[in-house]
Amino acid sequence: MSETMLELAGVTKGYNRGKPSEVLVLQGATLSVARGEVVALVAPSGAGKSTLLHIAGLLDVPDSGTVRLDGREMGGLSDKARTEARRGEVGFIYQFHHLLPEFSALENVVIPQLANGVPRASAEARARDLLERVGLAARAGHRPAALSGGEQQRVAFCRALANAPKLLLADEPTGNLDPATSDQVFGVLMELVRSTGLSALIATHNLELAARMDRVVRLSAGQVT
Repeated sequence: MSETMLELAGVTKGYNRGKPSEVLVLQGATLSVARGEVVALVAPSGAGKSTLLHIAGLLDVPDSGTVRLDGREMGGLSDKARTEARRGEVGFIYQFHHLLPEFSALENVVIPQLANGVPRASAEARARDLLERVGLAARAGHRPAALSGGEQQRVAFCRALANAPKLLLADEPTGNLDPATSDQVFGVLMELVRSTGLSALIATHNLELAARMDRVVRLSAGQVT
């Protein structure tokens, strides 16, 4: 078992490769997240933090460099193996909750488990447990439109943790909320992460929230410092 949950080494990524309009987003980015560590990733808009998170979460591949998840090299995996690793080992939270509007809060947390082969009864039991942890047990049957912004994002947290991932990646998870709700919802997120022993890489503009994490790293000029 590796003590490092996530390791990016010398990762580069560009768009419009070989063209005059080529943009180098990541230029040898190196980053590690230890098992159980919560790391804040701070960067200005357009610096490439979403690209870095997508590469870390196996949604995209780097042009060069290595990505290791729990000590396992991800670069040589087939598309199918990458999908299986992503589905089972990585949870994602975005600035906008992206909940399925026609399904209840409970169903939104159940669906990713069903996609991962979990029996429905077990999936519903875990979904109810997660929703109870974030104070939404009484709202489990409500559709997203009947929930507040903060409640919707808490459901998104539960969905990200539904398949018991090893690594949580979050891209401005409270960026769409007002300051008071943001502080409250972030507290819920940190409690969830701590109670489950997750490793987490959380991108944020909010320096006060970043200071509540174990370590702060910054992305600038395509590199992590």
